[in-house]
Amino acid sequence: MNILVIGSGGREHALAWKLKQSPGADRIFCAPGNAGTPEVGENVAIPANDFPALVRFAKENNIGLTVVGPDDPLAGGIVDFFEAEGLRIFGPSKSAAQLESSKIFAKELMRKNGIPTARGAIFQEAAAAVAFLRESRFPIVIKADGLALGKGVIVAKDVAEGCAAVEAMMKERRFGDAGKRILIEECLTGSECSLHVLVDGKSYRMLATARDHKRAHDGDTGPNTGGMGALSPADNFSAELQARFDDAVMRPLLQGLNSAGVKFRGLLFPGLMITSEGPRVLEFNCRFGDPETQVILPRLKSDLLALFEATIDGTLDRTAIEWDERAAVTVVLASGGYPGKYEVGKPISGLDTARPQAVHIFHAGTREESGAVVTAGGRVLAVTALGETVAAARTAAYEAASQIHFEGCHYRRDIALGAVGAKIVTH
Repeated sequence: MNILVIGSGGREHALAWKLKQSPGADRIFCAPGNAGTPEVGENVAIPANDFPALVRFAKENNIGLTVVGPDDPLAGGIVDFFEAEGLRIFGPSKSAAQLESSKIFAKELMRKNGIPTARGAIFQEAAAAVAFLRESRFPIVIKADGLALGKGVIVAKDVAEGCAAVEAMMKERRFGDAGKRILIEECLTGSECSLHVLVDGKSYRMLATARDHKRAHDGDTGPNTGGMGALSPADNFSAELQARFDDAVMRPLLQGLNSAGVKFRGLLFPGLMITSEGPRVLEFNCRFGDPETQVILPRLKSDLLALFEATIDGTLDRTAIEWDERAAVTVVLASGGYPGKYEVGKPISGLDTARPQAVHIFHAGTREESGAVVTAGGRVLAVTALGETVAAARTAAYEAASQIHFEGCHYRRDIALGAVGAKIVTH
């Protein structure tokens, strides 16, 4: 089968890499891909949001399955567009993708179905939001309703920061239409955990757990980013929490969606805060996480293509998923200045020497220029290593990362440090 992977980041490189290992995979295409994806497939110069061009390519190249990586095409209805053309595609429909594309839609669905989440209020006018902030306890969380490249969530320490966030979202429109409406929530305390769940509309299967590291600097300091590294399995999840997640989140969520006439078929990525009162849903994403994908897929022993096929066909209840029991640690190498302003076009060296056994380098913000690989984004590379212990995986990942160089390169030195010595479980 010929497979088309849509997107250009580290998540898409990891998806293409894993799909290439399937016995059912023939040619892999990445649209538009990056400087690393030609290692496993062929790049196609079509933007992820050019649906007609992507459909034409799929038809002309006998694509048996298209896999969507980023959130924007899903929110724009790419799955509906492909299916209307009779093409097979992995991902949720536009109506189902509202779980991610509208934080307010997700919040209202959770409220209606009793899914544990933070208390919050919805605002359409800046003045009302500011008035609410002046009567609130801090810290407090302010979220743009729509998609904002993972940057539309601000944790305000005081009224001044809160008002500045409202101003940026609702008046300056820093995130475009995503900030037309906002959600202001209580700030939950605890530890975060990333879950990935394949959902076929009626059944679901959990993938391995992961913990992302969102802050830019060591010690979880600095601004929020798209993710500076990850650990799998998560060291803060257990069988008891799994049972609570099934009962309190997944079952009522699927019932609520089905009652609303929305069939979710694809990958659901709930972000959880593990609080003293149990798991609380921070948000829902409707695609694989980044960098969680880069840390989870190297542990997957099962055939990813077969799992995608079962999801589309509604046969997940007949599948089992096998995992490598080793730990995995991913370290993200970022451009200087990220998540703020940064320069691109910096030559990258050391990629060929930083590949020992059980280490994988996934490209994110890279491109080829005059035969050399150069930086092309904020998060440039993700270095993933497997190890019998978390400590061993960390050591291997950081040793490989230290071999890679580009001007301004920076990365956190404490990814998974808190999990060293933790007991490793399969999920």
